[in-house]
Amino acid sequence: MGLDIPGATGSRPDAVPLDESGAEDLLRGICFKTGPPRTVGVELEWLIHDRERPDLPVGRERLDSAVEAVRSLPLSAALTFEPGGQLELSSQPAGSLMECVDTTAADLAAVRASLGAAGLAPVGLGVDPWHPPLRRLREPRYEAMEAALDRAGPAGRAMMCTSASVQVCLDAGEEEPGPLGYGRRWQLAHLLGAVLVAAFANSPFQQGRRTGWRSTRQSLWADLDPGRTLAPGSGHAPREAWAAHVLDTTVLCIRCEEGPWDVPEGLTFREWIRTGSPRPPVRADLDYHLTTLFPPIRPRGHLELRMIDAQSGPDGWLVPLAVATALFDDPEAAETVYRAVKPLAETAGAPAAPRNPLWTAAAREGLADPELRAAATVCFGAALPALERMGASGAVRDTVAAFTDRYVARGRCPADDLPEPGDLAGQILLAERSPLTGPSPLTGPAGPVPPAGPDVPTGPDVPTGPDVPTGPDVPTGPVDRPARGPERRVAGPPTIPPIPPRPGKAASA
Repeated sequence: MGLDIPGATGSRPDAVPLDESGAEDLLRGICFKTGPPRTVGVELEWLIHDRERPDLPVGRERLDSAVEAVRSLPLSAALTFEPGGQLELSSQPAGSLMECVDTTAADLAAVRASLGAAGLAPVGLGVDPWHPPLRRLREPRYEAMEAALDRAGPAGRAMMCTSASVQVCLDAGEEEPGPLGYGRRWQLAHLLGAVLVAAFANSPFQQGRRTGWRSTRQSLWADLDPGRTLAPGSGHAPREAWAAHVLDTTVLCIRCEEGPWDVPEGLTFREWIRTGSPRPPVRADLDYHLTTLFPPIRPRGHLELRMIDAQSGPDGWLVPLAVATALFDDPEAAETVYRAVKPLAETAGAPAAPRNPLWTAAAREGLADPELRAAATVCFGAALPALERMGASGAVRDTVAAFTDRYVARGRCPADDLPEPGDLAGQILLAERSPLTGPSPLTGPAGPVPPAGPDVPTGPDVPTGPDVPTGPDVPTGPVDRPARGPERRVAGPPTIPPIPPRPGKAASA
C-alpha cells in the first residue's frame, strides 16, 4: 500500500485552499473516468513466512535483508512492503488480461526466487493464521493511522499487519447505459462482490484458532471504522453518491511538516473545508483522504475490487483476476451475471456493504450458503466461455476450470480445504507445478487435493457437517435462507489498516 502523493511525507506543496464546490467537482471528475473497458490491473499482497516453518516469526534482520534483495529486482510492478512486513505487488495498467497475467507471473517468479534464496516464501492467505499483529514500520503516517483506527477496536491493527488480498482493478465503464455502462458496473460490483468474497474466502484462522468465519479478513473489514469502510449510500447516482460520501467521512489524520501528525476525532473533510482548522485543506489533502477510505469497491478513476482474500498456490491469484475481468468486461457475461446477482439485492437489504446480511453471509459461510452458491455457479459458468472469447490462454482457462470443479461445483471455498492451524504449517506451502511459471520454488508436503467430479471430497482434512453440501445438485431457483446464528469473532491485539496506493498504478491499497 505504497504512498506516493504530493505532501505524503509531511511537506505540503503550495496550493490554493479547497472550497466545498471545488472539492465536489474534483471528486465527480476524477473518480469515474468513463470509456470502453480496455485496461486491467491487479494488486497482490502476500504474507512472508519461513519456507520450512511458516508458523515461526521471521526476524527483523532476516526480513530486512530479504526486502533489500527483492527491491533490487527489475520488476514491472510497483513493489511496496506494508507495516506488518507483507509484500505487495501493484501491476501497471495492462491492455489485456493476458498482458496483466504474463507480466505479473514473471514478476512473481523473480520475487519467489529471491525470497527462496533467503529461505522465505510468499504465502497466500487472507489473514496470518498464527501470528499476532506486529508493526515493523515506524513512520508518522502509520503512527497516526494506528491511533485513529484503535478507536474502533483491534480490527484495524489486525488488518494492517496480518492481512493479504488480491485486488482487481478494472475500468469504470462507458458513459452510456448498458452492460458496460459505469452505473451498471458500479451496481454489479456491490452484488457480485459478495459472491467473490464467498467463492475465494481463504482466512478461517486468526492467532492459532478458528474464528467462525470462512473469510476472517472480510469480517475484520466490517469491524473497522464503519464510515471509512462502508460503500456509499444508495439513492443517488454514483458520482454524486461518492462525492458526498468522501466529504462526509471523517479525516483519518492531518499531515504536518514536523512532529507527529494530528489525529482529529469526528472531523469530516467537509467540516475541515468549512472551518479551515487546524489549517485549510488543499488538493493534496483531498488526494490523501481518498486513500484512507476503504470501501469494498473504491472508484479511483477505475474501479478497485478490494474484497478478495489472498489465494494459496503459485497461480491461485490469477483465478479471481481472470474471473472478475471476464465477468465485467465481456458484454455477454456481464449481462448474464447481472441477471443472476440482481436478486441478491433483496437479501442485502438497505444496509451498505459490507455490513449487510448478504456480505456477512458471504464472509461467514462462503459457498455453503445456498443462495451464494447458486449465483457463483452461474458466474463461474459464464466466465469460462468469456475467457475464451477474450483470448485467455489455455493455461489460464484450465486454472479457472480446476478451481470451479474443486470449489464452486461443490459449494466450497478455499477455506474449507485448510486443516486445523496446528497442521497447517506443514501443508500450507504446497509443492505444485504451475502451468504458467513452471515448478513452484516452494517446498513442503503437498496438501490433499479433492478428485474432480461432483461429489464432495471426504477425509480427515476435509471439514464435514451441516454447512458442507453433500450432493451434486446446485440450486438454481429461489432459495429459502436458513436462519442465521450469532456471529462469532476473535478479538486480537490491535493493528492498522491498509495504506494508500500510488496514483497511476492500476491497483491500490
